[in-house]
Amino acid sequence: MAGLEVWQIGLAFAVTLFAGFVKGAVGFAMPMIMLSSFASFLPPEIALALLILPTLVSNLIQAFRQGVGAAWGSIQSYRFYIAMIIIFIPVSASFVRILPQDAMYLLLGVPIVAFAIWQLSGRPLVLPVHHRKRTETILGVIGGLYGGISGIWGPPLIVYLLSIHAPKQEAVRIQGVVFMIGAVILTISHLASGVLNAQTVPLSALMVVPALIGMRLGFGAQDRLDPVLFRRLTLILLGLAGANLVRRALMG
Repeated sequence: MAGLEVWQIGLAFAVTLFAGFVKGAVGFAMPMIMLSSFASFLPPEIALALLILPTLVSNLIQAFRQGVGAAWGSIQSYRFYIAMIIIFIPVSASFVRILPQDAMYLLLGVPIVAFAIWQLSGRPLVLPVHHRKRTETILGVIGGLYGGISGIWGPPLIVYLLSIHAPKQEAVRIQGVVFMIGAVILTISHLASGVLNAQTVPLSALMVVPALIGMRLGFGAQDRLDPVLFRRLTLILLGLAGANLVRRALMG
Protein backbone atom coordinates (compact mmCIF):
# COMPACT_ATOMS: atom_id res chain seq x y z
CA MET A 1 0.00 0.00 0.00
CA ALA A 2 1.48 3.31 -1.15
CA GLY A 3 4.82 1.53 -1.45
CA LEU A 4 5.14 0.90 2.31
CA GLU A 5 6.58 -2.21 3.94
CA VAL A 6 4.48 -4.30 6.34
CA TRP A 7 6.65 -3.23 9.30
CA GLN A 8 6.01 0.44 8.50
CA ILE A 9 2.24 -0.10 8.49
CA GLY A 10 2.43 -2.08 11.73
CA LEU A 11 4.52 0.60 13.44
CA ALA A 12 2.13 3.29 12.21
CA PHE A 13 -0.74 1.25 13.69
CA ALA A 14 0.99 1.13 17.09
CA VAL A 15 1.79 4.86 17.08
CA THR A 16 -1.82 5.69 16.20
CA LEU A 17 -3.13 3.46 19.01
CA PHE A 18 -1.02 5.38 21.54
CA ALA A 19 -1.95 8.74 20.01
CA GLY A 20 -5.64 7.80 20.26
CA PHE A 21 -5.24 6.98 23.95
CA VAL A 22 -3.59 10.35 24.67
CA LYS A 23 -6.32 12.17 22.75
CA GLY A 24 -9.04 10.37 24.66
CA ALA A 25 -7.35 11.23 27.97
CA VAL A 26 -6.56 14.94 27.46
CA GLY A 27 -8.43 15.89 24.27
CA PHE A 28 -5.54 16.68 21.95
CA ALA A 29 -2.04 15.72 20.72
CA MET A 30 -3.08 12.95 18.31
CA PRO A 31 -1.76 14.59 15.11
CA MET A 32 1.33 15.92 16.93
CA ILE A 33 2.24 12.45 18.20
CA MET A 34 1.46 10.81 14.87
CA LEU A 35 3.27 13.30 12.67
CA SER A 36 6.37 13.56 14.83
CA SER A 37 6.63 9.75 15.10
CA PHE A 38 5.71 9.00 11.48
CA ALA A 39 8.39 11.41 10.27
CA SER A 40 11.09 9.03 11.52
CA PHE A 41 10.04 6.13 9.26
CA LEU A 42 7.63 7.47 6.61
CA PRO A 43 7.95 9.96 3.73
CA PRO A 44 6.61 13.41 4.81
CA GLU A 45 3.56 13.50 2.53
CA ILE A 46 2.49 9.96 3.47
CA ALA A 47 2.97 10.80 7.17
CA LEU A 48 0.64 13.78 6.75
CA ALA A 49 -1.90 11.76 4.76
CA LEU A 50 -2.09 8.98 7.35
CA LEU A 51 -3.13 11.28 10.19
CA ILE A 52 -5.93 13.06 8.31
CA LEU A 53 -8.81 10.55 8.49
CA PRO A 54 -8.08 9.36 12.07
CA THR A 55 -8.02 13.00 13.12
CA LEU A 56 -11.33 13.67 11.38
CA VAL A 57 -13.18 10.68 12.86
CA SER A 58 -11.78 11.00 16.39
CA ASN A 59 -12.69 14.67 16.56
CA LEU A 60 -16.26 13.97 15.43
CA ILE A 61 -16.60 11.58 18.38
CA GLN A 62 -14.95 13.97 20.83
CA ALA A 63 -17.00 16.99 19.72
CA PHE A 64 -20.36 15.26 20.17
CA ARG A 65 -19.60 13.18 23.25
CA GLN A 66 -21.86 15.44 25.39
CA GLY A 67 -24.48 15.84 22.65
CA VAL A 68 -25.28 18.17 19.77
CA GLY A 69 -26.51 21.00 22.01
CA ALA A 70 -23.28 21.20 23.98
CA ALA A 71 -21.25 21.11 20.76
CA TRP A 72 -23.32 23.92 19.25
CA GLY A 73 -22.83 26.00 22.38
CA SER A 74 -19.07 25.59 22.03
CA ILE A 75 -19.23 26.67 18.39
CA GLN A 76 -21.03 29.86 19.39
CA SER A 77 -18.67 30.59 22.27
CA TYR A 78 -15.50 30.19 20.18
CA ARG A 79 -16.83 31.32 16.81
CA PHE A 80 -14.02 33.80 16.09
CA TYR A 81 -11.30 31.20 16.52
CA ILE A 82 -13.29 28.71 14.41
CA ALA A 83 -13.84 31.25 11.63
CA MET A 84 -10.11 31.90 11.32
CA ILE A 85 -9.36 28.17 11.21
CA ILE A 86 -11.86 27.71 8.38
CA ILE A 87 -10.36 30.57 6.39
CA PHE A 88 -6.64 29.99 6.86
CA ILE A 89 -6.18 26.19 6.69
CA PRO A 90 -7.03 26.17 2.94
CA VAL A 91 -4.81 29.21 2.40
CA SER A 92 -1.71 27.54 3.81
CA ALA A 93 -2.53 24.02 2.53
CA SER A 94 -1.96 25.23 -1.02
CA PHE A 95 1.66 26.03 -0.10
CA VAL A 96 2.46 22.70 1.60
CA ARG A 97 5.03 21.71 -1.02
CA ILE A 98 6.89 25.03 -1.26
CA LEU A 99 7.08 26.67 2.18
CA PRO A 100 10.05 25.82 4.47
CA GLN A 101 8.47 23.72 7.20
CA ASP A 102 11.56 23.95 9.41
CA ALA A 103 11.07 27.68 9.91
CA MET A 104 7.37 27.21 10.59
CA TYR A 105 8.06 24.52 13.20
CA LEU A 106 10.62 26.71 14.96
CA LEU A 107 8.36 29.76 15.06
CA LEU A 108 5.54 27.69 16.56
CA GLY A 109 7.60 25.46 18.85
CA VAL A 110 9.62 28.09 20.74
CA PRO A 111 6.67 30.12 22.12
CA ILE A 112 4.78 26.92 22.98
CA VAL A 113 7.69 25.61 25.05
CA ALA A 114 8.10 29.00 26.74
CA PHE A 115 4.39 29.15 27.59
CA ALA A 116 4.34 25.60 29.01
CA ILE A 117 7.42 26.20 31.17
CA TRP A 118 6.01 29.50 32.43
CA GLN A 119 2.72 27.88 33.41
CA LEU A 120 4.32 24.83 35.03
CA SER A 121 6.49 27.14 37.13
CA GLY A 122 3.33 28.39 38.82
CA ARG A 123 3.22 31.83 37.23
CA PRO A 124 -0.23 32.18 35.62
CA LEU A 125 -0.94 33.89 32.34
CA VAL A 126 -4.54 35.10 32.24
CA LEU A 127 -5.99 36.88 29.20
CA PRO A 128 -8.30 39.80 30.08
CA VAL A 129 -11.91 39.06 29.11
CA HIS A 130 -12.20 42.22 27.00
CA HIS A 131 -9.35 40.89 24.82
CA ARG A 132 -10.98 37.52 24.11
CA LYS A 133 -12.33 38.37 20.66
CA ARG A 134 -9.02 39.80 19.49
CA THR A 135 -7.01 36.96 21.02
CA GLU A 136 -9.27 34.28 19.53
CA THR A 137 -8.93 35.88 16.11
CA ILE A 138 -5.12 36.15 16.22
CA LEU A 139 -4.60 32.63 17.56
CA GLY A 140 -7.11 31.26 15.05
CA VAL A 141 -5.13 32.80 12.18
CA ILE A 142 -1.91 31.30 13.55
CA GLY A 143 -3.51 27.90 14.07
CA GLY A 144 -5.01 27.89 10.57
CA LEU A 145 -1.75 28.84 8.87
CA TYR A 146 0.20 26.11 10.66
CA GLY A 147 -2.61 23.59 10.23
CA GLY A 148 -2.62 23.64 6.46
CA ILE A 149 1.15 23.19 6.33
CA SER A 150 1.64 20.52 8.96
CA GLY A 151 -1.76 19.10 9.96
CA ILE A 152 -1.20 20.56 13.45
CA TRP A 153 -3.41 23.46 14.51
CA GLY A 154 -4.02 22.57 18.15
CA PRO A 155 -1.27 24.32 20.18
CA PRO A 156 -2.59 27.89 19.82
CA LEU A 157 -6.04 26.74 20.99
CA ILE A 158 -4.57 24.83 23.95
CA VAL A 159 -2.60 27.91 24.97
CA TYR A 160 -5.81 29.96 24.85
CA LEU A 161 -7.89 27.45 26.86
CA LEU A 162 -5.20 27.18 29.52
CA SER A 163 -4.90 30.96 29.70
CA ILE A 164 -8.62 31.47 30.37
CA HIS A 165 -8.76 28.43 32.71
CA ALA A 166 -11.51 26.67 30.77
CA PRO A 167 -13.08 23.80 32.79
CA LYS A 168 -11.92 20.27 31.87
CA GLN A 169 -15.10 19.10 30.13
CA GLU A 170 -15.53 22.37 28.23
CA ALA A 171 -11.87 22.37 27.19
CA VAL A 172 -12.05 18.84 25.83
CA ARG A 173 -15.34 19.51 24.02
CA ILE A 174 -14.23 22.75 22.33
CA GLN A 175 -11.00 21.08 21.29
CA GLY A 176 -13.07 18.38 19.62
CA VAL A 177 -15.33 20.92 17.92
CA VAL A 178 -12.49 23.12 16.64
CA PHE A 179 -10.35 20.17 15.63
CA MET A 180 -13.32 18.53 13.89
CA ILE A 181 -14.03 21.62 11.79
CA GLY A 182 -10.35 22.03 11.03
CA ALA A 183 -10.07 18.34 10.13
CA VAL A 184 -12.93 18.65 7.63
CA ILE A 185 -11.21 21.63 6.00
CA LEU A 186 -7.84 19.85 6.07
CA THR A 187 -9.32 16.74 4.44
CA ILE A 188 -10.92 18.74 1.64
CA SER A 189 -7.78 20.85 1.18
CA HIS A 190 -5.48 17.85 0.82
CA LEU A 191 -7.84 16.02 -1.51
CA ALA A 192 -7.29 19.08 -3.67
CA SER A 193 -3.52 19.27 -3.03
CA GLY A 194 -3.02 15.58 -3.87
CA VAL A 195 -1.66 14.55 -0.48
CA LEU A 196 -4.80 12.41 -0.08
CA ASN A 197 -5.06 10.23 -3.17
CA ALA A 198 -5.94 6.71 -4.31
CA GLN A 199 -2.80 5.31 -2.67
CA THR A 200 -2.92 7.15 0.66
CA VAL A 201 -6.68 7.22 1.43
CA PRO A 202 -6.88 3.44 2.19
CA LEU A 203 -3.92 3.71 4.57
CA SER A 204 -5.39 6.74 6.31
CA ALA A 205 -8.70 4.89 6.67
CA LEU A 206 -6.88 1.90 8.16
CA MET A 207 -5.38 4.13 10.86
CA VAL A 208 -8.91 5.02 12.03
CA VAL A 209 -9.18 1.58 13.69
CA PRO A 210 -6.30 1.94 16.21
CA ALA A 211 -7.20 5.60 16.76
CA LEU A 212 -10.71 4.66 17.94
CA ILE A 213 -9.50 1.78 20.10
CA GLY A 214 -6.96 4.03 21.81
CA MET A 215 -9.45 6.84 22.19
CA ARG A 216 -12.00 4.57 23.90
CA LEU A 217 -9.36 3.58 26.46
CA GLY A 218 -8.34 7.22 26.89
CA PHE A 219 -11.90 8.35 27.65
CA GLY A 220 -11.89 6.13 30.71
CA ALA A 221 -8.70 7.77 31.94
CA GLN A 222 -10.06 11.28 31.26
CA ASP A 223 -13.19 10.70 33.33
CA ARG A 224 -11.06 9.83 36.36
CA LEU A 225 -8.63 12.76 36.10
CA ASP A 226 -9.10 15.63 38.58
CA PRO A 227 -8.92 19.15 37.03
CA VAL A 228 -5.52 20.06 38.53
CA LEU A 229 -3.87 16.90 37.24
CA PHE A 230 -5.63 17.31 33.90
CA ARG A 231 -4.19 20.83 33.51
CA ARG A 232 -0.68 19.71 34.49
CA LEU A 233 -0.71 16.77 32.08
CA THR A 234 -1.98 19.08 29.33
CA LEU A 235 0.88 21.52 29.96
CA ILE A 236 3.46 18.74 29.99
CA LEU A 237 2.19 17.32 26.71
CA LEU A 238 2.03 20.78 25.20
CA GLY A 239 5.63 21.47 26.23
CA LEU A 240 6.82 18.14 24.81
CA ALA A 241 4.99 18.80 21.56
CA GLY A 242 6.58 22.23 21.29
CA ALA A 243 10.04 20.83 22.07
CA ASN A 244 9.57 18.21 19.36
CA LEU A 245 8.68 20.90 16.84
CA VAL A 246 11.87 22.78 17.76
CA ARG A 247 13.88 19.55 17.45
CA ARG A 248 12.48 18.87 13.99
CA ALA A 249 13.23 22.42 12.89
CA LEU A 250 16.83 22.31 14.09
CA MET A 251 17.48 18.86 12.63
CA GLY A 252 16.10 19.96 9.27
